[in-house]
Amino acid sequence: MSVGKAGEDYLEAILILHRQKGMVRSVDLARYMNYSKPSISHAVKVLKKQGCLNIDEDGNLHLTDIGKRIAEKIYERHRFFTNALIEAGVEPEAAERDACRMEHAISQESFEKLRDALQDSQEAVN
Repeated sequence: MSVGKAGEDYLEAILILHRQKGMVRSVDLARYMNYSKPSISHAVKVLKKQGCLNIDEDGNLHLTDIGKRIAEKIYERHRFFTNALIEAGVEPEAAERDACRMEHAISQESFEKLRDALQDSQEAVN
């Protein structure tokens, strides 16, 4: 299932906020992403329609199994690219920005091969 770059960003943000706070509401997402409440409302409706999240009676956002898989995949890529860029000497703020773009552009196959190759080379050094 493809939710697009924007959808992936929303799902990743919900995952991060859920890990930080336990519960996530649309207002939390708006603050975290620095987006307007109407933009968040629209995105939430789209992601709910795509089966990626549910909203409970208190207005809390919950990732479905599909939404969680997508969010975790993107978050793993984000952490990987951020850390790799910082280790290569890129300033952390620039590494975060660049990782955000890279996490969406690379195929799953290429990501896995790059991740595995870097892990293998780090293990060889240690």
